[in-house]
Amino acid sequence: MFSPSLPARRALGAAGLLGLSGVALGALGAHALKGPLAARGMETVWSTAAQYHLGHALALAALAAWLRGDPTPTPGLAWVTRCWTAGTILFSGSLYVLALGGPRWLGPVTPIGGVALLAGWLLLSLAALRGRRTE
Repeated sequence: MFSPSLPARRALGAAGLLGLSGVALGALGAHALKGPLAARGMETVWSTAAQYHLGHALALAALAAWLRGDPTPTPGLAWVTRCWTAGTILFSGSLYVLALGGPRWLGPVTPIGGVALLAGWLLLSLAALRGRRTE
């Protein structure tokens, strides 16, 4: 029986946790927090956080599928999982907290998370370009 690699399991685990929390936080912002977010003018900020949160959960699920199908994954793909997970937590997490009136010092955390997300996409692109050649 085929057992997925550790990188595939980690990517799928991160995808599951980010997907779960992304749906929960998106629903929270659309329903329970709709009034407070509107009063602060922060609906768009919350929506952006949820969009990136869920988008990267889906990207991690796709990465897990790719890793599962490749018995010898390209080196460096584990870093994609790390970058996307940390980037989502920093980027979306800081936006969620700021939208709720959190401390202003969190503002600079958001672009750090964005850079981590970008780094993950760059690493994914490089891994695809460096992919194993079997021809």
